[in-house]
This record gives sequence, structure tokens and C-alpha cells, in this order.
Amino acid sequence: MANRTTRIDPAMIDRLADMAHLERDPAAVRKRVEAMENLLERMFTVPGLNRPIGLDVIVGMVPVLGDVVAASLGSWMVWEARNLGMSKFQMTRMMGNVGVDFVLGLVPIIGAIPDFFFRSNTRNLRIIRKHLDKHHPSTVVIEG
Repeated sequence: MANRTTRIDPAMIDRLADMAHLERDPAAVRKRVEAMENLLERMFTVPGLNRPIGLDVIVGMVPVLGDVVAASLGSWMVWEARNLGMSKFQMTRMMGNVGVDFVLGLVPIIGAIPDFFFRSNTRNLRIIRKHLDKHHPSTVVIEG
């Protein structure tokens, strides 16, 4: 076998460094967090009730495991908040929202009902948006 050496292109390293920076860019974080909240809380509307639901309610129908999955996805939003440099108080509030949603979801049979009304991910998105609007005003998106 021939001994081959692999040369790393310096331009490729620069592009990878730029991509890593974009992942932590507040505008990119805002888009990811909003997409996750939409997936978890407002994926589609229940006909007749005209109330949006998402994966949080659907996965919450599976006892215990569904609540663990939903809490893990909600915790990811808190991790993104940490990457934004949000305060420990704000992150504690967010983890409290996820925790309340998790504990209420553990109640057998009726555990999915609180997911329908207590939208922890929407509450957490509101906290993140408030932080972004104050500390990173260039990320504000005008909806219309």
C-alpha cells in the first residue's frame, strides 16, 4: 500500500470556522428556536376546536417515555438560551416551565391535557425573544 498524506485546504478550515460561528449567530438561534417551538406547540390545528397542537401533545400520549422526549426537546431550547448568554434567572425560569410540563404530563391518562393548555415551549420562546429583542435587536423579525 502506498502511504498517502492528506492535505487540508486552509480555505476549507476558514469556511468551517465561519459555519461554526453562524450556528451561534443570534439570528440563526432565533430561527432554530422558533422552528422548534412551532414543531412542539403549533404543528397543526385540531378541527372543530380551532386550537393548534404539536409534537408535545402527541408524544405526551405515550406514558413516561413521551414526556421524557418532550422534556428533552424543551431542554434543548434552554441549552440554546445558554449559548445566547442569557442569565441564570431566565434559564431557571425556562427549566421550571419544562419541569412543570414534564411533571403534569406524568399524570396517568389525563397527562396530555395539561400539554394542551400549559405550553412551556411557547413560554420559553417568549423569554428568548424578549432577550434577543433587547440584546440583539438586529434579529427582530417583523411579522405581518
